Amino acid sequence: MALTAGGIAAGSGVNHTLNGISYKTFNNPLDELRGATLATLAQMDMAVSRDEATDSGWAITATAIEREIEIELEKLSGQTTRMRVVTHEGEIFFKDSATSTEIILITADNLAG
Repeated sequence: MALTAGGIAAGSGVNHTLNGISYKTFNNPLDELRGATLATLAQMDMAVSRDEATDSGWAITATAIEREIEIELEKLSGQTTRMRVVTHEGEIFFKDSATSTEIILITADNLAG
């Protein structure tokens, strides 16, 4: 099962680090990706607690049951934005990469839709 999920994520261009961070680079401007990300969080019934500009792009924090989701959107060019998602589960040391991956996949669908 884990290999199947990993294969699906890899096939969609979602990358993971060993410490539970999921990320993907999109061929979309920052504002467009931010809108799709906020729509994704609303679809997933995750409450946004932070939504603010940063020096490199945008930072969004949302919550779900026993989880805090940190999303960083980094502007790489006028048409390219990198999305980094970390989902903290309970204690700060436990990560939920499945939820992070799903946020990225649904955001990609929202951009395509």
